[in-house]
Amino acid sequence: MPDRMTVALASFAVGLCCSFAPVQAAETGSLYRAINLNGPALTIDGHEWEGQDAPRLAIKAKAFENQAVKLVPETDAERAKMIRSSRWGEVEIALAKVPSGSYKVWVYVWEDNDPESFAISLNDREVAKYRSGPAGKWDKLGPWPVRVAGGEIRITTKGGAANLSGIEIHRAGRPNPTAEGIEHFEKRIRPLFVKHCYDCHSADADEIEGGLRLDTRDAIDEGGYTGPALEPGDPEASLLIKAVRYEDKDLQMPPDGKLSDEEIADLVAWIKAGAPDPREATAIAKSPTPPKTDHWSLQPVAAPAVPTVKDAAWARTAIDVFIRAKQETKGVTPAGEAERESLIRRAMFDFTGLPPTPEEIDAFLADSSPDAFERIVDRLLAAPEYGERWGRHWLDVVRYADTAGDNSDYPIPQMYLYRNWVIAALNRDEPYDKFIELQLAGDLMTPNDASNETAAEKRDRIIATGYLANAKRFGSYEDKRYPWHLTIEDTIDNLGRTYLALTVNCARCHDHKFDPLSAEDYYAL
Repeated sequence: MPDRMTVALASFAVGLCCSFAPVQAAETGSLYRAINLNGPALTIDGHEWEGQDAPRLAIKAKAFENQAVKLVPETDAERAKMIRSSRWGEVEIALAKVPSGSYKVWVYVWEDNDPESFAISLNDREVAKYRSGPAGKWDKLGPWPVRVAGGEIRITTKGGAANLSGIEIHRAGRPNPTAEGIEHFEKRIRPLFVKHCYDCHSADADEIEGGLRLDTRDAIDEGGYTGPALEPGDPEASLLIKAVRYEDKDLQMPPDGKLSDEEIADLVAWIKAGAPDPREATAIAKSPTPPKTDHWSLQPVAAPAVPTVKDAAWARTAIDVFIRAKQETKGVTPAGEAERESLIRRAMFDFTGLPPTPEEIDAFLADSSPDAFERIVDRLLAAPEYGERWGRHWLDVVRYADTAGDNSDYPIPQMYLYRNWVIAALNRDEPYDKFIELQLAGDLMTPNDASNETAAEKRDRIIATGYLANAKRFGSYEDKRYPWHLTIEDTIDNLGRTYLALTVNCARCHDHKFDPLSAEDYYAL
């Protein structure tokens, strides 16, 4: 994954020089349509919004509204009213009879309950992968450029249940280029793009840095991971200008030296004139996937807001409230309480993997005390079979085996000691953080009072690191040319999958293309 500066700056890389007289630009960026997808017409930011009955609009999705949810961040009353009434599920929106031309699209999304993950497509081109966040969170996503030739704009979602509240469609802000603007671009701007940018930001680049291409007009409008590089007609609002001015230490382009004052002035004039650019797309490059830093597993731990449910009496714990809230959203009625014979069978299978004996069933059925089932659960949690049952899940994750794998697949002497350690750790209710630390560095961990540590306790710490020894072997250790790096790579690969839920092995050769992991991070392991 490119580092912070590379990702940010690559989206706005440029080298430009020379100046030319500003070209008179036509009015740009005007609002084409704004629509409240599940509510009446209203006014937001001084603009008239159409309601759900707007002409030339077709929507396939369930209608949903909950005006009681507190929005995060807070917003004005009219916008809040629009946001909290939405189209829910896998949404399909189609606008017909759209005049040919270039447009930019924004979509309002929000979450009324639990986080959902879904993809958004614009005219069959995926433009975003989004995770909604906690209840009340809303976003205005975009802008996404689209060129309309067939008279239609389609917005669709796929995956989890999306909540789409409203859409804004603006005419693209780039005016038709004049002869003077085209001449300047061809003589001065295009050559500098080729010289300074195309190695990393064109269809011919081995890897498109920051997701940004500069070899077509539409690619520049779309921008990279951080959005459009230009705001035609407004250089001060263009991140490109901030990059070449070196105003931000994390946003400096070109990286090998600042442009001259004259070159920066030329760039300002070019954007102020509307950034005239006659180029059309002539080559197709595979757009890289942005690093998924917004995935739920990479977010700080936070206490979610407990939802409000109609059937509050059904919930016995806080977790039950979340379950019931989702059931109510889906229109699902919970099943009644299970029979006592079913309860003990479920508990036995869940905790030990073994069925209850006839005597255990009879004893439980005969016990009418209020805490009878609670005592069954406590007994099973204390049973040695509990560690054997649930230790198997952990051993599957770390791909435990008694043999070395690969071609030889010979036995690993005493590997069973690590297996037994996992079982014992679960049975003694080892805290999860210590459970992990012991497996990664148990031989280096010493108690506060090492003088009181017994030989058995010290041996137990060392056995825990059997996790690190449970890796593939490749050939014989007697061979001085044994490829230790392959065994180490296998260990690191499993470490990433087990403890980080990331496939780190891609970063062995280069920054990870999909996950927030650099080659530097990999070798720091």
